[in-house]
Amino acid sequence: MTAATSPDPVGHAKPADTRADLEDLRHDVEDTASVAAERGRGFAAAARQHALAYVDDRKGEAARSVSDLAKSLRDSGKTFDDRPNVRAFFDSAAEGLDDLAGSIERRSLDDFYHEAEAFARRSPVTVAVATFAAGFLLSRFVKASGTTEANRSYDGYRA
Repeated sequence: MTAATSPDPVGHAKPADTRADLEDLRHDVEDTASVAAERGRGFAAAARQHALAYVDDRKGEAARSVSDLAKSLRDSGKTFDDRPNVRAFFDSAAEGLDDLAGSIERRSLDDFYHEAEAFARRSPVTVAVATFAAGFLLSRFVKASGTTEANRSYDGYRA
């Protein structure tokens, strides 16, 4: 046996074998990563498609709700037959709600997103104030919910 073919007395692999093993391992990891990335893209596409279908279903329900509200408003306006100005106001509001219901039904989620984005670009202060107000209301709600739980757990143990 020569030194080139004899095993390492400590049991370690030869440098050439180690390099080949590392190269094989690197290829295996790259293959696994590409398969995982491909599956991830497929999962993301399926999740997006599912979310869009869900939003489409809810969009139809929202349009029907707005349309029902318009019908109720129109029916309420019929009680004002003796006051044409008030009746016209109810009819006009109902017409506007019917238009809104049709708009909700016709538009896609992307349309709503782009419209909201355009509004945010046109009026950033309004968006900032609305975001602040929503955050404030949410924090008050969370604080009020947490206070009730804290009071229950300390009843009878206060000094």
